[in-house]
Formats: sequence, C-alpha cells, structure tokens
Amino acid sequence: QVNPQYEGTFVFPNDFPALQPDAPEPDALHPSHFCFLHSKVMCFHPWSDLTLPLMSLAEIRAVIDAWAELVAELGASYPWVQIFENKGAMMGCSNPHPHCQVWASSFLPNEARLEDRTQRQHLSQHGVPMLLEYAEQEARRKERLVVENADWLVVVPYWATWPYQTLLLPRRHVCRLQDLCDGERDSLASIMQRLLIKYDNLFEVSFPYSMGWHGAPTGPYMKEDCGHWQLHAHYYPPLLRSATVRKFMVGYEMLAQAQRDLTPEQAAERLRSLPEMHYK
Repeated sequence: QVNPQYEGTFVFPNDFPALQPDAPEPDALHPSHFCFLHSKVMCFHPWSDLTLPLMSLAEIRAVIDAWAELVAELGASYPWVQIFENKGAMMGCSNPHPHCQVWASSFLPNEARLEDRTQRQHLSQHGVPMLLEYAEQEARRKERLVVENADWLVVVPYWATWPYQTLLLPRRHVCRLQDLCDGERDSLASIMQRLLIKYDNLFEVSFPYSMGWHGAPTGPYMKEDCGHWQLHAHYYPPLLRSATVRKFMVGYEMLAQAQRDLTPEQAAERLRSLPEMHYK
C-alpha cells in the first residue's frame, strides 16, 4: 500500500496495532480483560530527514493542531488518548521518517491511573492543581528551569532519573490539548523548537528520546470534574555523556531503585547554557 502525496502532517491507521484481538481466560494468577485500542501514526512532514527541531514554527504548529484534533476526535469514544514519539533507533524507532503514534484505549493505562490518583489527592489536600503549583515554584526558583516563555516552561523535574529528562508545562490551568487557545499553541511551537534544538546541540546529534503528552482522561470522563489534571509533556532521552554513550537502567536500578548520574540542577544548567540556533 502506497500513501498519497501529502504536503503537511499525514495521519493514517497503524497496520500493526499492539493489542491482541482475544483475551485469554483469566484466573487468580493470570488476570486479563478484553479491551479495545485504536492506533494511528502521524508523519510530521513529507521530508524524511526533517525532524521537529528543523521544522519551521508554522510546521510545528500544524503538528500541535493535529494532536489536538486527534485527542478531541478519539477522545469522544475512548477514555485515554496517548500521543507519543519514539525518536531514533536507540529508542527502538524502526522507521526513520519523523513521526509519532496515537493510541486510544478503552481503559486507563497504569501511568494515567497513577497520575490521576496523585493529582486528585493533591488538589483535595492543598486546594490547587499539583502541576500548576509545581510550575509556579519552578518558575520562581529557576535552578531546574531550561527554557520559558509567556505561556510555557520546561524544567528538569525534581524527580528526574534519566540524565536530561524534561517536563513541559503550561503556566495556566489547562486540562487537555484541545483546550489550548491560539496564542498558546503558537508559543508551544516556539518552546518545543527551542528545547529540541538544545537537545540536538548537546552532543551535536539528532537527539533520541521518547516523549508523550498526558492530559485529563476523555470519553466518559469528559462529563466529570477533571480540575485536578494539568496538561503536560514528558521527554525521556537516554544519552548521558556523548552521542554514543547512553544511560542503562540495569542492575540496582532494575532490581531496587533508579539512580541519578546527574542532579536535575546540573542537567538543567547544561541545557540552559546551550545555544538556541541549531548546530547544522
């Protein structure tokens, strides 16, 4: 099957969805549930050598708009819509054409349930959305701040375990991507470009990472109060010391607890100091 000629973003069904059609019979040691998953792939740009940091702001904005449209479209039927990008062979990406995936599931995945619970608890105990309060604190302290603008900030989070892990946060209370106004989408394109250029400049390589968006659940949750949620994006890059030396989560980290090779403050300072003009 050959895709049509396209000039911007291009969305199509994933030919290899992750879920099996049939669930095995469950028992006490092997619980299982039947569920649905709708999988799509989005190519960012027709050019196969043009990654997000090399795209124009208008082209990145088109990607953001497509993300928001997909969350709204799939979220009408599914409780969770997961947008994610695995960039680079080091992160298991089998197709070098810059793209992301969008999986809509009939259930809340583990990470979504954990974030829902912790954010709900924080709002109940402190009266303010957790990540909104966290963004305000990081904006004041500056020590873990990487880049910021009027609507967004990027920090190396206090709890980071990957060397140059970052968290992208809006400054105002926003639950879902489709809730962003026109100006916030423009400023999101700008801050994404700035962050990703810094990533590429760190070791002068097309920087590998896994990233994804988390926002309030959709589907039936659209009728519920999700005010405890705050939209955000996670970036998990593996590189540690060079373009070829990466961090491995092994040994003690796999069997006991993750360890840091850099403090979040050291990583943020390093990223902050990098130029915002691409090395190419």
